[in-house]
Amino acid sequence: MNYETRLKELKIELPEAPKSVGSYTPVVIQGTTAYLSGQVSKYGTARFIQGRIGKDLTLEQGQEAARLAALNVISLIRSAIGFDKLDRILRVVGYVNADPSFYEIPQVVNGASDLLVLLFQDQGIHARSSVGVASLPMNAAVEIEVTLQLKA
Repeated sequence: MNYETRLKELKIELPEAPKSVGSYTPVVIQGTTAYLSGQVSKYGTARFIQGRIGKDLTLEQGQEAARLAALNVISLIRSAIGFDKLDRILRVVGYVNADPSFYEIPQVVNGASDLLVLLFQDQGIHARSSVGVASLPMNAAVEIEVTLQLKA
């Protein structure tokens, strides 16, 4: 499948690929596995969803935050790896900046998972963990970490 064409069909515009803001690299490739550093709920300089879900933000805003983080993941795949080298998404870990009384953590991370499956279809179906946390860098609402299988 041509993912560039699919992005156009779905009217999805990707942000510029995020750069590291510390002592790490956004992508590490070992053999046919790629590990992507966590991506937060930020769309370039245009939009940044910050705050605690269940206190400052609603479930729906949390899902949108997860979607923004997934857009950064897709942008990294495109720029650092290349869509043509992607075999499938193996695993997604979603970290949700959540109020202690908020328990709909998996539903928030669905915002990222649904987008990945929509774009990559069968190659986007993945294993997943969803974790509620006390805080995230820059008070981001969501952070998404992804592991990919690359073509041999």
